[in-house]
Amino acid sequence: MNKLFTPYKLGPITLRNRFIRSAAFENMCTGNSPSEMLYNYHVSVAHGGVGMTTVAYCAVDLSGVSFDGQLYVREEIIPGMKRLTDAIHKEGAKASIQLGHCGNMTHFSSCHCMPLSASSGFNLYSPTIHRRLKVSEIKALVKKFGEAVDWARECGFDCVEIHAGHAYLISQFLAPRTNHRHDQYGGSFENRVRFLNEVLDAVMEHAKDDMAVVVKTNMWDDCWKGVSMEEGVKIAREIAKHKVHGIVLSGGTVSRSPMTILGGAMPIKTLKHYMPMKALWWLKAALSLPGVGPIMTPTKPFKELYFMEPAKYFREQLKDIDVPLIYVGGVQSGDNCRQIMDEGFELFQIAHVLIKDPDFVKHVQENEHYHAGCKRSNYCVGRMYSKEMKCHECVERDGEKIPNCLKKEISRLEKQSADSIAKQQRPTTND
Repeated sequence: MNKLFTPYKLGPITLRNRFIRSAAFENMCTGNSPSEMLYNYHVSVAHGGVGMTTVAYCAVDLSGVSFDGQLYVREEIIPGMKRLTDAIHKEGAKASIQLGHCGNMTHFSSCHCMPLSASSGFNLYSPTIHRRLKVSEIKALVKKFGEAVDWARECGFDCVEIHAGHAYLISQFLAPRTNHRHDQYGGSFENRVRFLNEVLDAVMEHAKDDMAVVVKTNMWDDCWKGVSMEEGVKIAREIAKHKVHGIVLSGGTVSRSPMTILGGAMPIKTLKHYMPMKALWWLKAALSLPGVGPIMTPTKPFKELYFMEPAKYFREQLKDIDVPLIYVGGVQSGDNCRQIMDEGFELFQIAHVLIKDPDFVKHVQENEHYHAGCKRSNYCVGRMYSKEMKCHECVERDGEKIPNCLKKEISRLEKQSADSIAKQQRPTTND
């Protein structure tokens, strides 16, 4: 347990402990710019004791923005970002920012152009028509990923996390489901991984010797014609060749298997209630049809540390590489944190518990068996596409009213998660 609170050298920087706030989308940016809400949240998490907090999804270009509540790289917001990182540092934590491009997971109203991807097609979940990137445009985006590292340094960040999973742009090049190209960026594994390799070449060149770099990758996509577990291992090996400082092991796709990423069930009524009608009218209408919600977002029975088994498989397959593997997924308690250390992972990321309890790390330090009490209704996920990410308990504490129909859904899903955990913990008997 004591190892949790020992420093760790992540490339050129040293974290005060092993806790990293993961890059969970906050939807706390007004007009794609940092807000007081974003500032207050990350400073509270830093004050609560994490070793590093990660500001979520920042697009390297406006064309890579999914929502107005996301950041994108530009000079005019540097002062606001610098104010945030200075405050995080004052609390004793390091500051990281996730850099990425959403590809076809957007629409014109957000990215102000026809959405881009590895190949042309129609994304049912936006819904939108998207077009194939030209080779010259791919090269320009690679350059922007590199330049984004310089921008992050100027903003005061200590680390960047490159998002290469969850069916965003880099992942769209990796998966046969979304990459139908016949040039040097499509077809064979070597071609499909080329964009990722070029991005990481540029990122590491600009990171120099003072910026830590971690990469979030999928162990598997959990969808038809997605990246398999075997290819996921190969992708992780490609990432390691660039001598990055950490690899975050995730899984699932936002459009086909979102609950693989999040664990548990999607609160469909909550999602419909908060979903903006103007931008997502089609999806809101579809979710109103009986039985459609569970098909679009199938439930994954919730379990604590739900990525542990595939992560252990990856650790075994990658035991010869000299890059730390960072665990993420279903961390609820001090006992979970200890288990992660016992399984041989040096670092891990947390999000849900810090939404409910920004002081989670301090509480674990005071009580090694502390449980945050997050019951995984995923209400915070259901509301975050139009309002700020927030736990339902915090919403009610702050005086915002939650409709009774949503309260009933929260109670039902919390019971469902509790029953799932109890079933998994029940001892098995042999006949």
